Amino acid sequence: MKTTTVYLTRHGQTEWNVQNRMQGHRDSALTPLGVQQAEWLNRGLQQEPLDMIYSSSSPRALRTAEIVRGERSIPLIACDEFIEIGMGLWEGRDSAEIEAGDPEQHHHFWKDPEKFSVEGSETFAGVQKRALEKLQDIVTAHDGQRILIVTHTVVIKVLMAYFEERAMEKLWDLPYIYPTCLCRIDFTDGQAEILLHGDTSHYVNSVEDELFD
Repeated sequence: MKTTTVYLTRHGQTEWNVQNRMQGHRDSALTPLGVQQAEWLNRGLQQEPLDMIYSSSSPRALRTAEIVRGERSIPLIACDEFIEIGMGLWEGRDSAEIEAGDPEQHHHFWKDPEKFSVEGSETFAGVQKRALEKLQDIVTAHDGQRILIVTHTVVIKVLMAYFEERAMEKLWDLPYIYPTCLCRIDFTDGQAEILLHGDTSHYVNSVEDELFD
C-alpha cells in the first residue's frame, strides 16, 4: 500500500507582513528575514526526497519555492488554485485601518469566516473548494510520491481544517501558521493522516513576530 506525502508551507515573511498590510491576490517582496526563512526550510528538507513542488502563482510564494528547491532538480509548477484568498478592496490596506473602517467585516474575517464578504473578495468556502480540488488532483497524480506545496495562510488554514474536520468558526484557533512553517499530511488508501501542523523546528532561531499574510 503506497503512501503519498504532502508538505504544505507558507511563503517567507514579506514587506507587507511587516507593515501589517493585507495582501491577498496582490503581492509584496520577501524581506531579508523571509529569504532566510526559506533558506532554513531548504536545509530542513535536504534529506527529504521530494518528487515535485507546486506553488501558488503569487511571486512571494514562487520566490519562496525557488529558494526551498535550491540546487535540486525538482520540477516546480505554479498554480492559481493555491493563491491567497482574494480580499477585494482590503488588499494593500493596513489591518488597523480596516478594523476602524469596517469593524463588522473585520470581525467576520477573524471570528466568523463564513460571513466574510467585502467588495471584490472571495469566500473562505470558495478558497477551500479550489485549493482542495487541486490538492486531491495532485495526490491522485503522484501516488506514492512526496510533494511540497508552497502557499498562503488562509489556504493552509482551510485545507488543514478540512482534514481535521474543524468548524470554520474555529479556523483561526492555534496552531499559528508562521512563514515557512511546515504541515505534513500522509495519504494512504484514501485516508489522510496529519503528522505535522505549523512546525517550525527547522528555524535556526525563534522568530515569531511575523504578521498575517
